[in-house]
Amino acid sequence: MPSLPTTGSTTTAEPKEPLSAEELRKVHAYWCAANYLSVGQIYLLSNPLLREPLLLKHIKPRLLGHWGTTPGQNLIYAHLNRVIKKRDLNVIYVSGPGHGGPALVANTYLEGTYSEFYPHIPQTEDGMRKLFKQFSFPGGIPSHVAPETPGSIHEGGELGYSLAHANGAVFDSPDLLVCCVVGDGEAESGPLAGSWHCNKFLNPARDGAVLPILHLNGYKIANPAVLARMTDEKLTQLFSGYGYKPFFVEGHDPHVVHQLMAQTIDAVLDEIHAIQEAARSGKVSTLPVWPMIILRTPKGWTGPKIVDGKPVEGTCRAHQVPIADFAKKPEHLIQLEEWMNSYRPEELFDENGKLVVELAELAPAGMRRMGANPHANGGLLLRDLAMPNFRDYAVEVSKPGTESAEATRILGHLLRDVMQLNAGAQNFRVFGPDETASNRLEDLYQVTDKVFMEPRLETDEFLSPNGRVMEVLSEHMCQGWLEGYLLTGRHGLFSCYEAFIHIVDSMFNQHAKWLKVTRHIPWRRPIASLNYLLTSHVWRQDHNGFTHQDPGFIDLVVNKKADIVRVYLPPDANTLLSVADHCLRSRNYVNVIVAGKTTGAAVAGYEIRNRTLQRRARDLGVGFDGQKKRAGCRHGMRGRRSDARDARRRRPAAAEFSGHQNPRCQCG
Repeated sequence: MPSLPTTGSTTTAEPKEPLSAEELRKVHAYWCAANYLSVGQIYLLSNPLLREPLLLKHIKPRLLGHWGTTPGQNLIYAHLNRVIKKRDLNVIYVSGPGHGGPALVANTYLEGTYSEFYPHIPQTEDGMRKLFKQFSFPGGIPSHVAPETPGSIHEGGELGYSLAHANGAVFDSPDLLVCCVVGDGEAESGPLAGSWHCNKFLNPARDGAVLPILHLNGYKIANPAVLARMTDEKLTQLFSGYGYKPFFVEGHDPHVVHQLMAQTIDAVLDEIHAIQEAARSGKVSTLPVWPMIILRTPKGWTGPKIVDGKPVEGTCRAHQVPIADFAKKPEHLIQLEEWMNSYRPEELFDENGKLVVELAELAPAGMRRMGANPHANGGLLLRDLAMPNFRDYAVEVSKPGTESAEATRILGHLLRDVMQLNAGAQNFRVFGPDETASNRLEDLYQVTDKVFMEPRLETDEFLSPNGRVMEVLSEHMCQGWLEGYLLTGRHGLFSCYEAFIHIVDSMFNQHAKWLKVTRHIPWRRPIASLNYLLTSHVWRQDHNGFTHQDPGFIDLVVNKKADIVRVYLPPDANTLLSVADHCLRSRNYVNVIVAGKTTGAAVAGYEIRNRTLQRRARDLGVGFDGQKKRAGCRHGMRGRRSDARDARRRRPAAAEFSGHQNPRCQCG
């Protein structure tokens, strides 16, 4: 097995040694195996176990990947495996640093899940060759923790959302622990900075727990990371103010760091268990102080220290591909070969290329493996919502235009009962940036409250630790929570003012991309649709003025593929009821509903599906046949996309901009 270096030092006190010498040897070897596979993914086209001298033909013609964050994430994964087995934990891993793909692919390959999902990449020498070749290669897999990666619910291609996703995942999942690795570059983004307040909405009596691990390796692509230059004292002050108890793991001597990491994770899990026990026994109902880990290790740890006379390990030069230009600099081939051989692959993998048995036994078994956890493939856990009959909430209309109603207030009656009917299942939440009542959905407060763990005053209304409405004045957090909730098998609705939903434009893009990719991954099960209710819309914003007028979000949405997005423009309360019923039942879509909250004329009764909808859809040019529905779609919508601006002028009844042309329609 690879020996442990004894050089280096740590900035923390010498830790106790929770790992025996044999346990230390094995966890270090497992870490080396993950590091070896990670380097191989970035560089090698063939010769995966270096059983012949490394030549230029074995190197990929174009090198893409990110080494800098990878060894730190491999360290975390190895130590999580230990405690999952020891404590029988239910854990998923969220990788926040932008391009940590090599680490998660390597670890899911070592634990066996990767080969189970992709049988053409077995745990053999040829399977390892295929694993290496596909990484950042045409027809292969991305360099980040993409939908193709087992165990992933977080893309990682765009920074800032990991902590919100992690918290959304543990709402209403009391036995789930999400380890959320936050990169020091990611930590500088606005959405991530706001997400440290997620702890104020996490109820340990009914929710799971998030373990944030802030990984400070010192640098981003080309600059120092802001938090990495802060002292431990300043970091403690910062995160104590956020409501966390920081534990520090620091160093570059693997012997010291392994022991300190094992000691710290054990201590942190003990604290999480104590918090949950106190809350679930009724002893404590206030906001707890959750633990977190701040991990300081060198960027590109265990990689080349010097390349072409310049320092690499521990600098921004380790961010991506630390050694390159092999055709022009043959000495780089020798350096890469020495680097990879420093992990001693001949001791890690058997003659067939499989991880040796004593190391393979370190990984958990079955669904306890983080790559196989069903929470990371939420469609496996998804159950239909119990839905009332939306027609029971219809506004009575004797003649079109003679009655009036606030459309979203009528919708609030329906959502109240959806919330009530699913209270036992605890699989439905409503999210919004401080606008639920403003958007006329306050009937929800007849059956639930807004969740809030901080101190409450006598003058406060509808606040409790047990609420199911999530309100915080951050569209990023609302979107991230809802995505994490949906990706782990639940249902939800995000209501927002139309003008300000633009704040999450990019988050919408990323989720739509995730849905697009997962439609072509057979083992990814469909999840509940992401439903937006956009109100306070452009035509009725005379009181707030120009700043609150922007219908452009639907322009962004309709640029996506027809089998991913749906846009609905219901003209009155009854149409909105029908649309909402459909959207809450649907799967694998992003549904955008734009509806007014002010008083407006009721155009038609609930029978609009066969009459008004047919006429309005024909006006739009999308086509509708109330008698002959297209296969797989109970709504029968079909046809072409329409221009969004034209659609806005016409205000059609529940018309969709794109029809169900895909026979795999996920219509509910």
